[in-house]
Amino acid sequence: MPSPYDAAVRPADILVTDRVAVVTGGGAGIGQGIAVGLAAFGADVVIADVDADRAAVTAAKVRAEGRGALPVPTDMSDAAAVDALVSTAVDHFGRVDILVNNAGGVRRARFLEQEERNWRRHIDLNLVSAIAASSAAARAMIAGGRGGSIINVASIEALRAAPMYAVYAACKAAMTSLTRTLAVELAEHDIRVNALAPDVIATAGIRGIVRGPVPEPLPPPPAAWTEGLRRYIPLGHEGDTEDMAAAAVFLASPMARYITGVTLSVDGGTWASSGWVRTDDLKEWELF
Repeated sequence: MPSPYDAAVRPADILVTDRVAVVTGGGAGIGQGIAVGLAAFGADVVIADVDADRAAVTAAKVRAEGRGALPVPTDMSDAAAVDALVSTAVDHFGRVDILVNNAGGVRRARFLEQEERNWRRHIDLNLVSAIAASSAAARAMIAGGRGGSIINVASIEALRAAPMYAVYAACKAAMTSLTRTLAVELAEHDIRVNALAPDVIATAGIRGIVRGPVPEPLPPPPAAWTEGLRRYIPLGHEGDTEDMAAAAVFLASPMARYITGVTLSVDGGTWASSGWVRTDDLKEWELF
């Protein structure tokens, strides 16, 4: 079967110029990093976040990259609100080309200490939001006739046991399964669906800042935390939101035109090491 592409890959294929991206949970952390990264490579961005002030901050950063930005305060656990979000994006920019399902959240707790309302809150925020947004965005992409890219921000917890985070991890595992199935179902419309699986990424949340303004730069982690990461992460340090942005830009761009159904770990090698850690002197590896 001949290739549908007329030319070999070129450096410009990493650009997403004039495409329209919807980034959920885009007000801070990974979502903000991806939104700004997509803008830096040419996209206009719709920023959905339950915190209107944080969404406005990201919008300002997108505009600083010379691109259009539309902050839309959205409760991503409300499917009707998610439908309205995508409709607003199409009304404002005329199209949707990229969806980044980043909205989510978790609280550490033993499984048996959680009640039904806790399960349902986790499922609505981490999984239902992605299903609803994918459905609405895919319909908009099909109507536009240009194909598109859906990127699900899962977690390394989708790939391993996660004590104290059982329901969250189950949602993220479901997200990776959804990624594969939608990749197959939507391929006929030239819509690619992939996932990212981060581990330790420097964000406000990981520093314990879950509400209000996000300080810039983030406060540094405690020395003991940094030392522990040197043992735990093969590359020796936590990642940052720019690492996530780089992976998302690649998957959204024509450079990844033949990649779909993939879950890409952005974790410094922790999924590969799978329980192996450096010894105290950092010279050898041991199963810990």
